[in-house]
Amino acid sequence: MSPLTYVLWLVWTLFILSNKTCCSLVTLTGSTVEIHGIPYYVPGQPLASVSSALNTQALTGSKSVGAPWIPVTVVKATSATFNTAALQSTLNSFGDLDDVWNTGFLSVVILVGGASYASNTSTTFSGADVASTVSSLPHGFGSDIPPGPYLLSTAGDLYQSWRLYADTQEAFTQPLIPSITNKGAYSPLPATVPGIASPGIAVPSRLYYVKTSERPLAGVRTGIKDIYDIAGVRTGDGNRAFYDLYPPRNTTALVVQRLIEAGAILVGKMKTSQFANGEVATADWVDYHEPFNPRGDGYQDTSSSSAGAGSGIGSYPWLDLALGSDTGGSIRGPSQVQGIYGNRPTHGIVPLTGAMPLAPELDTAGFLDPAIWTATAKAAYEGLQFYDEYPKTLRTIGFPTPETVATDSTVAQANTILLAFLAKLEAFLGTNATALNYTALWDQTKPDPSLPSLSILLNRTYPTTITKEQTKNVRDPFYADYGAVHDGRLPFVDPVPLVSEQFHNLYQRRAFLRDPLADALRDNEDPLAFRRFPPRERA
Repeated sequence: MSPLTYVLWLVWTLFILSNKTCCSLVTLTGSTVEIHGIPYYVPGQPLASVSSALNTQALTGSKSVGAPWIPVTVVKATSATFNTAALQSTLNSFGDLDDVWNTGFLSVVILVGGASYASNTSTTFSGADVASTVSSLPHGFGSDIPPGPYLLSTAGDLYQSWRLYADTQEAFTQPLIPSITNKGAYSPLPATVPGIASPGIAVPSRLYYVKTSERPLAGVRTGIKDIYDIAGVRTGDGNRAFYDLYPPRNTTALVVQRLIEAGAILVGKMKTSQFANGEVATADWVDYHEPFNPRGDGYQDTSSSSAGAGSGIGSYPWLDLALGSDTGGSIRGPSQVQGIYGNRPTHGIVPLTGAMPLAPELDTAGFLDPAIWTATAKAAYEGLQFYDEYPKTLRTIGFPTPETVATDSTVAQANTILLAFLAKLEAFLGTNATALNYTALWDQTKPDPSLPSLSILLNRTYPTTITKEQTKNVRDPFYADYGAVHDGRLPFVDPVPLVSEQFHNLYQRRAFLRDPLADALRDNEDPLAFRRFPPRERA
């Protein structure tokens, strides 16, 4: 930027700041820059100001990424005498620990902690393109500034740098950042990156956070399934009409709030199949394209309904945790097909206040992540018992055995993998697995011998329950609200929720009319006879 251009920019900025009428209409939402070819989002407000303590002459020869910022690295001095070797070692650890920091932030190094390092020293660090200016802040100043990558304005304001990643797997519906104007709320990220249908997801440096007993999830980058409310953001439930109809939420779902209070960083809302029904790629997904499964050829089904959560955790090493939900398999299915860890927790272990219901009698909130389930569960769940010993009882349901491995080559290969996994698990636990046949167990232990088999007894219990509950709790109020502002018209709904609706209407109709199909549904004892008519049994 030429001196004249910079002066014009400065004059315009001062005019904006001095004009109260103008400023009341303008909110700075942040900017984007590139450092070493990597895109970054710069929040609209600085984290701190160091203008009175930092020798601004040290900045005059530093490499700028374009006014008004210069990339800098803040380092916490670990001792009073912090030499170049110690500084280089610290910077090496930054590169190992963090995916946001890079050597492009070595234009200026700011030491915090009062170390006796020669101020404004020019030092060339390993991996850096140019010599770095090293400056120390006075003792006691800036002690609350976390280490890591920043952008420093010529006025001395220090801005965090959030790296922008492309959502190439289409796992997210909306990237999020903390709201500038509403503390405790969130806003859509006002930035993007190049790519086909790939919104940018902004993640903060891992160096900014330190986990503590009070904040065990500090800095954990978290995606939230788009059935949970987040203050300041619209909830979509996988339906475009629903998203457009209702305003941003004023409160955050309880389980999400618990994660936030434990230190989790919300980076975006993640795709759900519509209204958490069981959808299959790609014909069922109409309002939004199903996310992509990273396994196999990259075009396998992600399962549902926590499809975005499964895809994101399975695909992105920069995403640490995803909050999903499980009613009839919505966490277990996506976890299984994308090779990640997920589970359905005990029902009722956390209230689902602020979450879209499918069937409150069965709905649960659970997590998809590779490594931090224990810390997450302790933060989110109440009354959950934890163990320091592994179980000695291991049961399998529907697992192959060496005697039942199919001769078909593809199935045989898959079964061989399953058996190898089971053998390792048996060896780790020091026990042998036993097969559990729960239908036979029911026949042996049912309280009344005259009761039918388990498959006949349960039959369509699940689809009947979810359609009845979601019709009452979601569809009816949604249709009424939509019709009230659209001349009585109905919103577009994906095929699977429509089938659920028809299924529910048929059962309602049976109470008043004798219908041949209704009679067949009522009297039929073959649970497979109408398998294609009820809603898919995964949600």
